[in-house]
Amino acid sequence: MKTPDKVTIPRFAKMKREGKPIACLTAYDWTLARLLDEAGIDLILVGDSASMVFAGHDNTLPITMDQMVYHTQVVSRAVKRALVVADMPFLSFQVSAEEALRNGGRLLKEGGAEAVKLEGGEQAAETVRRMTGVGIPVMGHLGLTPQSIRALGGYQLQGKGEKEAEAMKKDAKILEEAGAFAIVLEKIPASLAQSITSSISIPTIGIGAGPHCDGQVLVTHDLLGLYEEFTPKFVRRYAELGRTIREAVSRYADDVRAADFPGPQESF
Repeated sequence: MKTPDKVTIPRFAKMKREGKPIACLTAYDWTLARLLDEAGIDLILVGDSASMVFAGHDNTLPITMDQMVYHTQVVSRAVKRALVVADMPFLSFQVSAEEALRNGGRLLKEGGAEAVKLEGGEQAAETVRRMTGVGIPVMGHLGLTPQSIRALGGYQLQGKGEKEAEAMKKDAKILEEAGAFAIVLEKIPASLAQSITSSISIPTIGIGAGPHCDGQVLVTHDLLGLYEEFTPKFVRRYAELGRTIREAVSRYADDVRAADFPGPQESF
């Protein structure tokens, strides 16, 4: 049974109106999702970032629909309060609106997600319109869109020039009009994120977009110090669990090799 303070899409809209910041994080497994939910996170994103921090790929492109459905299933099984949003992976929505409907529907019906997220602005608007029209809530994603990393040429700051900034503001309005309930703004100037946030009625969720968005999201493995390959400028590390885990495992291995584990207290 869901908790009385369950986060819903209408509640998201209310949080923006009331100026209450929205806290979001990623999860890909039952254990971590349960911990985030119990800690009071408002939105848990089953991100295609699992391709990197869970599966070890260099980018988000390799993860499949079946894999995203599986990750979404185990996360949604753990969550009672937070809104569960699942990323639509590369080529799951770009080919046609019909294919997007089928795949988005799978994430809700099979995965248990309450909404999906997809990348792109004006070019994705008709897909967003079709999906929301049949009851699939959609979160947009503008700025640095990792599925377009080959075309963007890397993980550079987006929206720096006036022309690019104006196009992004236009895209945000188009997504809002198409029915998106929120938009992720990734790695753009804080001033541009502030302008977009004030110009639309739906919440913006920033990641490397400064303090003026309606909410913030980070990859949980980054803030916990579990993904150590690189740390983006916009990440604040709240723990160094990679180091803690290595130390604990090393102590365990030493105890086994010294015949100190198991001892009397761990034996029957």
